[in-house]
Amino acid sequence: MWQSFLNAWKLPDLRKKLLFTALIIAIYRLGCYIPVPGVDTNAVSNAFSANAGGVFDFYNLFTGGGLQRVAIFALGIMPYITASIIMQLLTMVIPKLEALMKEGESGQKKVNQYTRYFTVILALIESVGFVFLFDKQYNAFSGVGGLTPLRFFLVVLTLTVGTALIMWLGELITQRGIGNGISLMIFASIVSRLPSGLQMLFNLNPGYWVLMGIVSVLVVAFVIYVTEGQRRIPVQYAKRVVGRKVYGGQSTYLPLRINMAGVIPVIFASSVLLFPVTIGGMIGGWAKKAADAIGPSTWWYIIVEVLLIIAFTYFYTAVQFNPIDQADNLKKYGGFIPGIRPGRPTAAYLDRVLTRITLPGSLFLAAIVLLPTALIKGIGVPFYFGGTSLLIVVGVALDTMKQMESQLLMRHYEGFLK
Repeated sequence: MWQSFLNAWKLPDLRKKLLFTALIIAIYRLGCYIPVPGVDTNAVSNAFSANAGGVFDFYNLFTGGGLQRVAIFALGIMPYITASIIMQLLTMVIPKLEALMKEGESGQKKVNQYTRYFTVILALIESVGFVFLFDKQYNAFSGVGGLTPLRFFLVVLTLTVGTALIMWLGELITQRGIGNGISLMIFASIVSRLPSGLQMLFNLNPGYWVLMGIVSVLVVAFVIYVTEGQRRIPVQYAKRVVGRKVYGGQSTYLPLRINMAGVIPVIFASSVLLFPVTIGGMIGGWAKKAADAIGPSTWWYIIVEVLLIIAFTYFYTAVQFNPIDQADNLKKYGGFIPGIRPGRPTAAYLDRVLTRITLPGSLFLAAIVLLPTALIKGIGVPFYFGGTSLLIVVGVALDTMKQMESQLLMRHYEGFLK
């Protein structure tokens, strides 16, 4: 990994991309420390400390502490992730959106634009909810003169614009930097909470240090092992004679990854579960009691999260890999799977293989999330750098390194695989 960084640093264009990515992440982290004007941040911070372990503490993990500080980036990237999930679901049920997705780059741009609009709407709704939450439960405006209409408008506008700015910064990283911008921002938020989590751990019995260290190393090793696992489907290309030259006749393989969806199902499941629980906590009363009953520290939350991870793994794998399109492409270029007829039989075979390998991939994601969480709940470690966080951090790091190595490969840089 470090050798790849050194090799990338030697190339001027890749060095600019790395510096640009680091600059955008630094701006994002700076925005997580700039407080929203007109809010008593000390009151909110004290309330978070008094209610450690709740749903908002878990939400605070994905914002890198921005929610506890009531920063301009307090909502984080979760509204954008929620909007992306809903738009992907809508493309499967609304024919017009499905037609746009099939139009290529122009159609994808329109769908992305709709996602941005929907993100702003969700951010506006969440910011209004958080303002009432801060006012009723945390007394965040009592020390600054109360919640006036002007102050309400200012805080809601700041939080909504902050989310839109995060979305823009993430897209800038994806377009001009290295890696997926949204994933890297979540990565930076989780890693920024690691020192405080380790400090809490070190206050416990030293035996817990060894236990959590062993669990973390095993989880990381297991994530890398399964993420790199592939089912290679052999593909043979027929020979073609064009003039005096013979083309084709080559043997290759079609790699189907066991965990083709990556960490996206985990992020999707966390976002879907946090949204209603967060809204319930904002409303208060019976809704808050219901939210606490299914919060991140409960077994109900863990069970539902596991089921959602399995469902989203199948869903996102189906979005990424279409067996029918893949079979048509093989047939178009004269490729076939030995023993399988081209066309529909090839599509059925690929679908059957993909369904079988996706099941262990989804169970792997669920196990990674469930096992450390169960251990943390069992021994009472008061921080959330558990299975979900480790999975996201390791997965994003692997994807970023692969993109960097592909950039090096495209430039024919010799020795980067050493």
